[in-house]
Amino acid sequence: MHNRLLVLLAVWMGVFMSPAHDVCQVSADESPRRFNFENDILPILSRFGCNASGCHGKAEGQNGFKLSVFGFDPPADYAALTQDGRGRRVVAALPERSLLIAKASGQVPHGGGVRIPRGSDEYRTLRDWIAAGVPFGSPDDPHVVSIEVSPRERQLAVKSQQPLVVTAQFSDGRHFDVTRHARFQSNNEGLGSVDDAGVVTAGDIPGEVAVMASYLGQVDVFRALIPRSERIDDYPTYPQYNFIDALVDQKLRKLNVLPSDVAGDADFLRRVFLDVIGTLPTADEACGYLSDDRPDRRARLVESLLERNEFADFWALKWSDVLRVDRLALGHKQAYAYYRWIRESIATNKPYDRFCREIVAAEGPLSEAPAAAFYKVVTKPGDMAGTLSQAFLGVRIDCAQCHHHPFDRWSQTDYFGMQAFFTAVSFKGGPGGESLLAANPATTVHPRTQQPVFAHALGTPMPDADPPGERRRLLAEWMTAPENPWFARNFVNRVWGHFLGRGLVEPLDDFRSTNPPSNPELLDALARSFADSKFDFRQLIRTVAASRVYQLSATPNLTNDRDDQNYSRALFKRLDAEVLFDAICQTSGVPEKFAGTPAGYRAIQLWDSQTPHYFLKLFGRPTRVTACECERTFEPSVAQVLHVLNSPEIHAKLTHAGGRVAHLAATHADNAALVDELYLTFFSRFPADSERQTAVSYLHRNETMRRQAAEDLAWSMLNSKEFLFNH
Repeated sequence: MHNRLLVLLAVWMGVFMSPAHDVCQVSADESPRRFNFENDILPILSRFGCNASGCHGKAEGQNGFKLSVFGFDPPADYAALTQDGRGRRVVAALPERSLLIAKASGQVPHGGGVRIPRGSDEYRTLRDWIAAGVPFGSPDDPHVVSIEVSPRERQLAVKSQQPLVVTAQFSDGRHFDVTRHARFQSNNEGLGSVDDAGVVTAGDIPGEVAVMASYLGQVDVFRALIPRSERIDDYPTYPQYNFIDALVDQKLRKLNVLPSDVAGDADFLRRVFLDVIGTLPTADEACGYLSDDRPDRRARLVESLLERNEFADFWALKWSDVLRVDRLALGHKQAYAYYRWIRESIATNKPYDRFCREIVAAEGPLSEAPAAAFYKVVTKPGDMAGTLSQAFLGVRIDCAQCHHHPFDRWSQTDYFGMQAFFTAVSFKGGPGGESLLAANPATTVHPRTQQPVFAHALGTPMPDADPPGERRRLLAEWMTAPENPWFARNFVNRVWGHFLGRGLVEPLDDFRSTNPPSNPELLDALARSFADSKFDFRQLIRTVAASRVYQLSATPNLTNDRDDQNYSRALFKRLDAEVLFDAICQTSGVPEKFAGTPAGYRAIQLWDSQTPHYFLKLFGRPTRVTACECERTFEPSVAQVLHVLNSPEIHAKLTHAGGRVAHLAATHADNAALVDELYLTFFSRFPADSERQTAVSYLHRNETMRRQAAEDLAWSMLNSKEFLFNH
């Protein structure tokens, strides 16, 4: 009877405790394990970083041993372990002498150090697998179909911890705890970190953090809300200018965070000028607005900015970065025509869905369809699919070209299904110039399975054959449909990130299930509003600018001084390189002559990102080699600080005899009036009494060198945070 119980226990453990296998032959002493390479061995290699891109998973491998990155190609990894290296990596007769085990456990020198200690469960699994004859497993063995993180959501106290459990579901319906071999990653280490064991530690900053768990190509997410430890029992009721305010206030209430006060007119004036048209208000414009007492003056100001030429200049510059207006690839004439199409689309307020369709489904002579120039810059079908997915959907699929996306659900089949939409794209020359044609599409073949992959959009099932007709038109219709899960959300997130200093999804163009929005209800509401407006870009700007959230002051209070995620205050935003340089030229009154452009061109009008200019390069102008928002850099550097402080070119503008400072010093004999004009010119506001008194005193002490003293004041203003940042 006792032996029968042991046998039953062994069978139960073999069936329910090991995810890899069935039970082969049962004795009274043990149940031999039936191994499956993908289920039993790959998770160990992934968990300890053996197939990471910094180790044996990089393109050239490491010390002659190469694994597929993140284990995307099990047959190749199996061959590398069992057949390459003259068979020394696994020795069935002497499993512990195998290089795989000896190096990983530190018994022989290993550049990666001790990864799998002797005596650990992983060590025993590798040893037993080798002793069993390194079986690969059967195609009929169960495989992972999904994973689930538990708990899914939790409110965590500051500095508290929460262990996670990851459960994998297999194709035969069984579930197993795979926490030990799952990989974890936080989307914001400042809000919450996670260790290798899946224990989340909350930070001391209020907000919401997402932690990704991944196992054998499947992913899931844990979300934690981390409120301030000091509760606000009597939370105030704030005015709501539109739906944005209600959704942000709802989140702030949960976090025990109070929003800052609404910014004053001077702050709003400067902020909205820079955000909408990338240009500072002049002293006269600032003075006129600050004397306006009409209750709707802010809405009137936004409306007037939307009609200015600078609006089209500024946003054409930004879209030229994303859509890669590249003179080196296109030549001067085609690149300029491409840029003019983008700018004209913005100037005429072309609906965004139409703007997108005209690029995705572009066809015909380049002279009649300038948007087709995109396909002259991005020339490979896979790159076309990846670039347009990132630009218009905010979905990065490039990783899935070579392996399953490490942080999302996209597989190689998904990637090549998108690529298949573009295999017919080609160009043909003629008397009237080049034309984009869509004919004779090549068959797309999966690089590992060698099976055909038919065109299908992300998140949709693959059909049994390629769809008839021009595939890109079908893709464009799917992409721009109001119900598309990414199209409207991606665009409003880009606009929101521009105006508020941080996207609801961050990075702006990285939408994935493992990187959820900080306020999903707000993202959905903005996307619905945008779609309901028939994708009207200007109406979206009106909506955002009209909210109380956008109009909040940058001055923090005691509850939100560390909050930079939840829009409880305005964030300081460094100006784009072109905007900052234009501001320097405008305030100094000395324009720049850019190479190859007519006199009077401003930096935001430079359609050619290759126009040589040291300042623009130093302050992060993108080179347009990718569609990634990350190409434009905002990280400060010592070189930038030193340049603004010491640049001979900037000094020459401030001290120019025909410049604005010299003119103001000559035309305003009264020192107080001169100081007021300088403050209006550089800061778009009047000075406070203490500021006016200090500046007037400095001018008085240097009366014999009054112009130079005025230049000193201008130089100090230009080097201040108030000038260099939008706030």
